[in-house]
Amino acid sequence: MKHSSAFAASDTRYIPWIVAAALFMQTLDGSILNTALPVMARSLNESPLRMQSTVIAYMLSMALFIPASGWLADRFGSRRVFVTAIALFTLGSLLCALSPTLGWLVASRIVQGVGGALMMPVGRLTVLRSFPRSELVRVLSFVTIPGLLGPLLGPTLGGWLVQYASWHWIFLINIPVGLAGCLASLRFLPDLHGPDASGLDWMGFVLFAVATTLVSLAFEGMGELGLSPPGNLLLLAAGLASLTAYYLHARHSAAPLFSRRLFTIHTFVVGIAGNLFARLGTGAMPFLTPLLLQVALGFSPSEAGMSMIPMAVASIAAKPLATRLLERFGFRRVLVANTLLLGVMIAGFALIPDDPPRFPLYAYLALFGSINSLQFTAMNALTLIDLDHQTAASGNSLLSVVMQLSISLGVASAAAVLGAFVDLQEMPERATILSAFHKTYLCVGLMTTLAAGIFFQLRGDQPPSAPLETRKIREDDGL
Repeated sequence: MKHSSAFAASDTRYIPWIVAAALFMQTLDGSILNTALPVMARSLNESPLRMQSTVIAYMLSMALFIPASGWLADRFGSRRVFVTAIALFTLGSLLCALSPTLGWLVASRIVQGVGGALMMPVGRLTVLRSFPRSELVRVLSFVTIPGLLGPLLGPTLGGWLVQYASWHWIFLINIPVGLAGCLASLRFLPDLHGPDASGLDWMGFVLFAVATTLVSLAFEGMGELGLSPPGNLLLLAAGLASLTAYYLHARHSAAPLFSRRLFTIHTFVVGIAGNLFARLGTGAMPFLTPLLLQVALGFSPSEAGMSMIPMAVASIAAKPLATRLLERFGFRRVLVANTLLLGVMIAGFALIPDDPPRFPLYAYLALFGSINSLQFTAMNALTLIDLDHQTAASGNSLLSVVMQLSISLGVASAAAVLGAFVDLQEMPERATILSAFHKTYLCVGLMTTLAAGIFFQLRGDQPPSAPLETRKIREDDGL
């Protein structure tokens, strides 16, 4: 592996801060737009229904370019690609703020999406290659905080900016952060390259990108896009067909997009499967909970936003606990127990009454936030901890794809289950709405607890601080 000779080892202390700031900017932008769409539609003289194209453009560009992030970092260096990603995201934000028409705004969101697609996986790859495995859990605990805070704070901040400033500031706030991120990255990030400079598997990239795009559209169609069931089924079938074609191609390719060695690493396989299914519940919560507070419990938008603060604060406060728990009990015990507890906590939202006392509600939200925070950290660390320099790039890219898809699937599943119990557009009585939310939380909680069986497949409870060479990886542990 090559790296910049100008980079000093002592500068690693700045890496988590830079990556965390960039990820916060990216995750915040993924959720801040939704509350502003009606106001933006009036400003651009468009129908609010057409504004969903801005969300689709961002999501599709993310799905298309995430698979190539690992190869780009290996080929051109992690610092160069990361700085380029921040620059593209910042440029896209500026163009969005200056957009005079919907078409201009959609094109600008595509530029933003390309930057966001590279920013998240390349930032995490830089962390993975800059720190020893014994420190990975601690560093990832810090870096993953933005992934928890962005979806919680985005809708609240978006509503506040639209009410007291203008929708343009939703994008303009990214510019100073992006410029500072570019300068800090150029100064403090190492320029890490992969072990070889092999060419990109273009056929695999096209097949996998088409698969993730179509599957993402199918999931979004179940939720926000409101596509018909036959349309969703057609998109999903086409996506799975493309994924099957990629699998058949990768079996015989000399250098596939995702290294075949990844699927001989037991911790990676369990981590990927656990991330996909455990995140169905956690991905649904930023969608369900603000809706519960406002529609079923009658909270004002500002009060609902303030209610998310205990959850965000507890998420941050619980991060140091993750390292200590994993070192003492190991990944298997922690993830099995925490996944079960997470599912029970989600199901416990079904006990929230009409007009609940505020302090117990905030305490429950804070407890859920701490457990959810531990789940994020442990799952990501498990997935990445046994990757070496040859598998780090492709493994990290695949993790990013799975995270993106699981969040979309979680929101779509929650929306579909809620829609099966109540039609919110019919404006039923609040008691009926609350009952539907209770049933939905029970279903999502049960779905989450089942993921504990995946983490039960881990071998033993070796702590994450053990040296990499002592961790047992058998070559016959494929999918």
